[in-house]
Amino acid sequence: MSKNTVENEELIVDVQEVYSKTEDFIEANKKVIMAVVLGLIIVIGGYFGYKKLVIAPMEFEAQKDMFMAEKYFSQDSLQKAINGDGLNYGFIDIVDEYSGTKAANLAHYYLGICYRNTGEYEFAIDELKSFSSDDVMISTVALGAIGDSYMELNDIDQAISYYEKAVTNGGNNLTSPIYLYKAGLAYEDKQDFANAETKYKAIKSDYPDSREAQTIDKYIARVEALK
Repeated sequence: MSKNTVENEELIVDVQEVYSKTEDFIEANKKVIMAVVLGLIIVIGGYFGYKKLVIAPMEFEAQKDMFMAEKYFSQDSLQKAINGDGLNYGFIDIVDEYSGTKAANLAHYYLGICYRNTGEYEFAIDELKSFSSDDVMISTVALGAIGDSYMELNDIDQAISYYEKAVTNGGNNLTSPIYLYKAGLAYEDKQDFANAETKYKAIKSDYPDSREAQTIDKYIARVEALK
């Protein structure tokens, strides 16, 4: 008998043994296995059922109830946008009533901007950190607004950190030069004129067509004189 024949026969025996042991294991534990499978089916079915039967209707209601708060926000009626007007929900109500929905997530963003603009900077930071989005523009503005709030609280290092995150997150001609400029000013407040110069020169070289680039030479000259 050839070596290959022997090896093939041994492989067949091994496979049959494994198959036999598997059958024995399933037979001995079939109740447990069925319970696990049934549990998985219930969990998966429950998840999709929850999404369809609970979250989807909540999302519709949340969007409808947030309409007036968004309108007040656009009109700069920030207290009504935050707290409602007695008849219509404010963003606080949307967060409380519709937790887990996309509308509630967006309400965190609106609340953060409202609080920043009304001088409640710690609340602004909390709300904006609770917000998440795949939208580059809105997520960049949120990071920048956190930076603004830290700056107002005189936490310059944190402000710079978030301005730099906003620059990296945005990577565009509109927002990146804005936050480079703000980071430069923050570095100046720290009397770190070398890093301020780096930020200003990045505006000039990387975003020459931006509004910030039009006046950046005077800022570069200023920090160069102070280094």
